[in-house]
Amino acid sequence: MNSQVKRSRKSLLLLLAVFILPIAAAKLVLSFDLYQGGATNKGQLFDNNMSYQSLNMENPSPQHWQVVFLMPQRCTEQCQERLYILNQSYIALGKGRDRVTPVIATTASSDTGALSELNIDFATVKASPEFAQLLTQQNMIIIDPLGSLVMDYPAVQGQQQNIALGKSMIADLRKMLKLSRVG
Repeated sequence: MNSQVKRSRKSLLLLLAVFILPIAAAKLVLSFDLYQGGATNKGQLFDNNMSYQSLNMENPSPQHWQVVFLMPQRCTEQCQERLYILNQSYIALGKGRDRVTPVIATTASSDTGALSELNIDFATVKASPEFAQLLTQQNMIIIDPLGSLVMDYPAVQGQQQNIALGKSMIADLRKMLKLSRVG
């Protein structure tokens, strides 16, 4: 009978170890930051709760996702490439295009003549100083229908890098449009 009690205890301890060891191992991995979570987004997420409201601007297209680009003082070749990629990305969205509005933010010193030269007919909005300060590096940002800044795409040099950036932006936008119930 003594051997049967030992066998029962051994079975119980083995059963407990099978369930408790994985939980303890997972806790150790997470507490020592040994796990690097995967991210599928290609742009950079905004960390804090920035929105049109916090940047002293009114939402130019409520209930629509927006891709915003700030026109610089002088639209160089890089600026023209960014506008071209913005236009092509918008066209490539296909059926999701009706949920997205490309917006060109301008300041008093922006080169708006480049828009007419490139024959781009996007919505334009006057940028607040706070908003203009955020977009000084010719980056594009995605804004959700509620006006919160979601994702940032920094400027890159060269046509191939801009094309890759456009593809990344399309992939992220499609994913957000698929998961979103607003806009």
